[in-house]
Amino acid sequence: MGQEPVTPNNPSVKGSCRDKKDCKVVFSQQDLRKRLTPLQYHVTQEKGTESAFEGEYTHHKAHGIYKCVVCGTPLFKSDTKFDSNSGWPSFFDVISPDAITFTDDFSYGMHRVETSCNQCGAHLGHIFDDGPRPTGKRYCINSASLSFESVDKNNAGEGSSSTSPAQTEKSEL
Repeated sequence: MGQEPVTPNNPSVKGSCRDKKDCKVVFSQQDLRKRLTPLQYHVTQEKGTESAFEGEYTHHKAHGIYKCVVCGTPLFKSDTKFDSNSGWPSFFDVISPDAITFTDDFSYGMHRVETSCNQCGAHLGHIFDDGPRPTGKRYCINSASLSFESVDKNNAGEGSSSTSPAQTEKSEL
């Protein structure tokens, strides 16, 4: 019984721990559907993509830590965020090399490298080799897969939240 290709209708997660017992953090699909918005669920559990330039953190400037919306794992520091003009939040480095899992993604007739949370397997986005120095990497991440914790609790910044992203339910591309 071979593995089927990854497509929007078949959110198979080859290389990710999402459907395997070796996840460090495991949540039931029922729990996730209750606590995540439909867009957050679609992005993190079904490898969806939010619409370009519409994510809560695309133009976000506050100082703090971006975390996995599913399990709370710290992923990116605000000082590694940059404006890539891609339509999604972009970072040139991760907090820890162990925070993210990389998986080849051949969906849509092209080769990309998917990024997933190493703790719970949530889909985050993709990584590209066109970022700024010092890494040259661009972690192109869906806002719906992130939560934000401000380092200044009195000034969280435009569009920030200490618990979860906006309850956006717009249709995805």
